[in-house]
Amino acid sequence: MAAGTSNYWEDLRKQARQLENELDLKLVSFSKLCTSYSHSSARDGRRDSSDTTPLLNGSSQDRMFETMAIEIEQLLARLTGVNDKMAEYTNSAGVPSLNAALMHTLQRHRDILQDYTHEFHKTKANFVAIRERENLMGSVRKDIESYKSGSGVNNRRTELFLKEHDHLRNSDRLIEETISIAMATKENMTSQRGMLKSIQSKMNTLANHFPAVNSLIQRINLRKRRDSLILGGVIGVCTILLLLYAFH
Repeated sequence: MAAGTSNYWEDLRKQARQLENELDLKLVSFSKLCTSYSHSSARDGRRDSSDTTPLLNGSSQDRMFETMAIEIEQLLARLTGVNDKMAEYTNSAGVPSLNAALMHTLQRHRDILQDYTHEFHKTKANFVAIRERENLMGSVRKDIESYKSGSGVNNRRTELFLKEHDHLRNSDRLIEETISIAMATKENMTSQRGMLKSIQSKMNTLANHFPAVNSLIQRINLRKRRDSLILGGVIGVCTILLLLYAFH
């Protein structure tokens, strides 16, 4: 039984070492790919802007990057599984819990896995950062070239847009001034209406307090009406007499 468990442990250790060796080779190639990408980026940055050739031959290197990243992630997952099996073996009932050699070996493999994982994520992050920077720089170069090639048309369009923008701002300002004038007029009319209501209420109050004055005013108005009727009658009679005289 002990021989069987020992063979199982040795098989796990062989698998772990084999995976670690494969990961070491893959990570070296992965790091070289990132370094070559970075150097190619620096060389292209020192050239004159000639965008006729694809920057860094990006499509092939991107595909290579994606493929290697997937392979390394798969190897890391397999190595993690082997380490988990080794941990289960050290914790099983048939193995002494105080076996320092086994625990030391397991910890060493875990440290190696952690270092490889850290190195992979660091290299991947650097590669992605360089690629994003180069994509951004390539986009900026294209924008600059397109601006240079059509600078005359672009300047004309910019001037038209600026003029239209000024017209819109002037229209907005006139509308705001008109609204302000309308609001001020409304406030003045409201104030005047309040003043007229106040005067009317005061006049009604005075009329109620002085009924004699009110009756006197009514009499004056009646007399004025009577005088107007008398005057109108006299004028009418005179007009008729003049017409009779004129036709005789």
